Amino acid sequence: MSHAADWMSTTTPNSPSTIGSWSAAILRALAARGLDAERLAHEAGIDPTALQAPDARVPRAALTRLWQLAVEATGDPCFGLTAPRFATQTSFHALGYAMLASATLKEAFERLIRYRRLIGDVVQLSLTEHGNRYRFTIDVSAPPGAPYEAVDAFTAVTVRQARLLYGDRSFSPLAVILQRPEPPDPSPFHRLFRVEVAFSQPFNALEFARADMERRLPAANAELARQNEQVLVRYLARLQKARLSSRVEEEMLSAFPDGAPSKQAIARKLGMSPRNLQRYLAAEGTSFKDLMNKARVALARNYVEERRLSITEIAFVLGFADTSTFSRAFKRWTGLSPRDYSKRSNPR
Repeated sequence: MSHAADWMSTTTPNSPSTIGSWSAAILRALAARGLDAERLAHEAGIDPTALQAPDARVPRAALTRLWQLAVEATGDPCFGLTAPRFATQTSFHALGYAMLASATLKEAFERLIRYRRLIGDVVQLSLTEHGNRYRFTIDVSAPPGAPYEAVDAFTAVTVRQARLLYGDRSFSPLAVILQRPEPPDPSPFHRLFRVEVAFSQPFNALEFARADMERRLPAANAELARQNEQVLVRYLARLQKARLSSRVEEEMLSAFPDGAPSKQAIARKLGMSPRNLQRYLAAEGTSFKDLMNKARVALARNYVEERRLSITEIAFVLGFADTSTFSRAFKRWTGLSPRDYSKRSNPR
């Protein structure tokens, strides 16, 4: 796998991301319209080849940019309704199959809510009872938010999944409620959802009849649902393990013996531009400079404790102009001079 694929597959909830197969569906939808999907992907900061990895993740900022570019390229403000047609049952990893094996539509939606981090880190989902109906709310208000097209696509794929679960293409929600303004031509929404759509509302939601939500589904299979949930748990565990900032720190620690690495060098190692590297680190609440300082402190402590290198050599390896500058920085970091720190770490 390429460095870009490695990065995309290790983005975590601390760095807002979404499953890579969703971006792949958007690219297929663009290609179907005769557009240069690969060029648009690169312009958005996405490596199309990296999307082939099963665990690929795409930074939320890059996906948002891809939606913007897609609408501009197609001139279609309703493009968000198109992409779900190019998604497959595996587009959402094992979640699609776990939902398909659910006993009821209510149970399927509860699984979607439980494992929503697989899909993306921005969206918050909830299912609440309102008299004789259930309301499935899609909240994307948490920073950095999501474009209208992303919400359009999510509501569309949710309804398509519900129809698949029912085995009935005519199945529809009772209501579709969207925050987005009404497009110049809302007919694509009406054709897809087969119900009046309320635009410019204070929240996004789908409402379904209670009887429909609680009716037993024909493909219900508790064992298959349980097995796919185990796959989901393992996937989310892998997703939690690494952050981009951790990868940057690892690369810095490896590079420092040959001299302080530049942002360009680290970005190249991770298969992205320096600008995107800085943007994604900012999403994790840090910066290249902060990580560089952190790596320097860690290495400085280690080198001083080991006593294998002289203070002059340590200063050179860590990119300091001279020994005195390094000594002042070390005392600022630890409260002790390198000599005193070494004595405290190696008492005789």
